[in-house]
Amino acid sequence: MAAHQEILTKLPDAFEKARASGDLLFFPSSVHTHKEHNVEFEIRLCPALQNKPRLPTPDFKEDAPPQAEQEKKRADPFAPPYVPTLFLGEVRDEAEGAEYVILFNKYSVVPHHILLVTKEFQSQASPLMPPDLVQAYLFLLAAKKAGRKFFAFYNCGDLSGASQPHKHLQFLPIEDDGPPVERLARAAKLEYEERPFALETLPYANHIRRLPSSLASANLDELETALANAFLSLLDLAISTVRHDAAYPPGPPSYNVILTLEHIHVVPRRRETHTLAGTGEELSVNALGFAGMLLVKSERELDAVREEGVGNILRGVALESVHELQVDEHKAGDERL
Repeated sequence: MAAHQEILTKLPDAFEKARASGDLLFFPSSVHTHKEHNVEFEIRLCPALQNKPRLPTPDFKEDAPPQAEQEKKRADPFAPPYVPTLFLGEVRDEAEGAEYVILFNKYSVVPHHILLVTKEFQSQASPLMPPDLVQAYLFLLAAKKAGRKFFAFYNCGDLSGASQPHKHLQFLPIEDDGPPVERLARAAKLEYEERPFALETLPYANHIRRLPSSLASANLDELETALANAFLSLLDLAISTVRHDAAYPPGPPSYNVILTLEHIHVVPRRRETHTLAGTGEELSVNALGFAGMLLVKSERELDAVREEGVGNILRGVALESVHELQVDEHKAGDERL
């Protein structure tokens, strides 16, 4: 974990240097709270983002050109040579040899927003693999030991809000006990902590697995097994949710992942954007929305989000929960054993 700690230690100075060089663009913002569904949602208003160039959504469809061919047409910002001021270091998974680079997010709304990027090109439409999960968890753990709090998120597939086709997880610092939806998950009373659960007060399908408190002291083999098993159980439920939706768009399922030291959340997605009823504008939603953190670019959008309701917006880009049906199916399967 030494490499992770070293990278986190140099974040403050490295961020200021990258910002001063002009290689990292920082957009000031203000946070507005809005309570619904027992969640204190955070709506971040950042007018400067209206001037940020919008990148086209990567094409992940089966008949799309290969990812490598798409990359040739559009420069991969996560491929070498790396911008020196945005490059923070490298980490390597000891068990499987997977290699990653750590980069600053070039367009930062929150200071110290960093990315864990596969060194070799892998598709953002591919699921998280055990080394991905382990390295992300080790970063969160290193941050905690350094007295800081981060959470990780991953946008998988063309309906997830992903902006780059090169596989990357993202990390955001938090100052309190958030992100907002994690607070709700932490408060959930579970009969069986080793089983997936859903937050039924939320108006969309969500699948969560509580991680053992002992995981922080586990060896790497135990850590990999626990994280992989937890994630796969949630991915199975997300795919099951999609299969119960006869109107789901064709193609591989898209979903968002949120990872903290205490939980993994997986939310299946139906579409990338929501058309705001009050303005007719498209609001892009990625995993941060399902962590309870939406981003808007104008006071007009902020008012429209509040008026329409965050829950309605998230439900519009997600799926209807079939958790009770899935529980019944699970019980029926147990009875047949």
